[in-house]
Amino acid sequence: MSITVNPMAAAEQAMATLSSAVAAPGAAASGNTSAPFSDLLTDAVGQVNQLQEQANAAVTGLMTGSGVDVHQAMIATEKASMAFELALAVRNKAVQAYQQVIGMQF
Repeated sequence: MSITVNPMAAAEQAMATLSSAVAAPGAAASGNTSAPFSDLLTDAVGQVNQLQEQANAAVTGLMTGSGVDVHQAMIATEKASMAFELALAVRNKAVQAYQQVIGMQF
């Protein structure tokens, strides 16, 4: 089994998508469609889920002896772990920002 997910490429693609959405907020009004923020979050969670599924498949393949090397399983689990930690950090920052906005007095 070969794991061919490049987390750096996925992160660069997500950053490019985010920067294009932030750089041109009026682009949707001018006919150029951009992805809503909720779609970006949904895609990010889907990518984290995909990495977790690949890690599960790699560990299962290692345990059943179906040709998965130990280092492949470890790399897949570390990728999934790092992706989850990143998603958790982003969620924590979003909650913190929300709490700051709620705490503002107008």
